[in-house]
Amino acid sequence: MQMALWGALMGGTNMLLHGAGWLEGGLTASAEKFIIDVEMLQMFAELFKPVDVNDATLGVDAISEVGHGGHFFGTQHTLDRFETAFYSPLLSDWSNFENWRDNGSIDTTERANRIYKETLASFEPPEIDPSCLEEIDAFIARRTMEGGANIER
Repeated sequence: MQMALWGALMGGTNMLLHGAGWLEGGLTASAEKFIIDVEMLQMFAELFKPVDVNDATLGVDAISEVGHGGHFFGTQHTLDRFETAFYSPLLSDWSNFENWRDNGSIDTTERANRIYKETLASFEPPEIDPSCLEEIDAFIARRTMEGGANIER
């Protein structure tokens, strides 16, 4: 999926219809792959965010404060930004190998499976006007009778 998106993204596309979760060219789908693809799309969105360049982001005062050979970990500039300065992944495990192994060696597919199940379990349907719901149900029933897929709710 990632490599298939690069051309469109680097070409500056404004809108892209994508088959997140698709396998076999769209012949089947996977909830786990959908979560993995969402992670990839979120990473792309983060990568393509415009970079703010101003006095605050450049940290010129922090550079002067630290001086040659120092470090930035204790500067107020770093303390104000370190929790929000980096992309926080939905799925990826960024721990080192030993911690990953000691925490059960849970791979990406297992994490994606857990995330999609937790997401479904916590889903609360939005409020829908009863007349709209009746109209939707009537449409589904009509299309099913006309040969459409049978959808149970």
